[in-house]
Amino acid sequence: MRNSPNRRVRRPMTTRDKRPTKAAGENLREERDGTASEPSPVNADVSAAVRPPEEPQWYAVHTYAGYEGKVKTNLEKRVESMLMEDKIFRVVVPTEEEYEYRDGKKRITKKKIFPGYVLVEMIMNDDSWYVVRNTPGVTGFVGSGSRPVPLQPSEVKTILRQMGMDEPKPKILFSPGESVRVVSGPFTGFIGTIQEINIERGKVKLLLSMFGRETPVELDFGQLEKL
Repeated sequence: MRNSPNRRVRRPMTTRDKRPTKAAGENLREERDGTASEPSPVNADVSAAVRPPEEPQWYAVHTYAGYEGKVKTNLEKRVESMLMEDKIFRVVVPTEEEYEYRDGKKRITKKKIFPGYVLVEMIMNDDSWYVVRNTPGVTGFVGSGSRPVPLQPSEVKTILRQMGMDEPKPKILFSPGESVRVVSGPFTGFIGTIQEINIERGKVKLLLSMFGRETPVELDFGQLEKL
């Protein structure tokens, strides 16, 4: 049978006719947040044969100054709402405890070890990168160029030890050669000069003037106050 003059014959599709489509991960991101964002640099230079390791690593994330706590809260909420618990595990604001004495009372406070940074334990891929990078208050990952670089295990171990495994460190309010007043104990009211400071023990060696001569005594930080 001959073809009708008006009948169109379909020709095979060639590679020239094919058009690129969005990656599934990109569509997922747009569905989650309702908006497109900057492309992820994670796999930009990674061939199909070489992919990021599917194991959690720690990354340092830069934040606006003073927004570390808010970033931690916002990111944890995003992880839960976007069902990323299998990719993003822990968010940590590096802090350490230190103590000082005020009005004769010991007070413990938290001090940021790295102001402006938050640590995130995660499996790095396009989706997990997107969730972290687009959290309010985050300005970017620490890395080489635009590519995030994980922290060394030894670095993470040191930071985590500072945060929880050590006893609170005293906040140093005094310095050698400084004159201070004793506010408690048998030498209350005496004024002396600091000779040595032992940070680990929280002790100060003080030179007090008694009976016309300087006598060294050892006192706790909490027994002294500035003049």
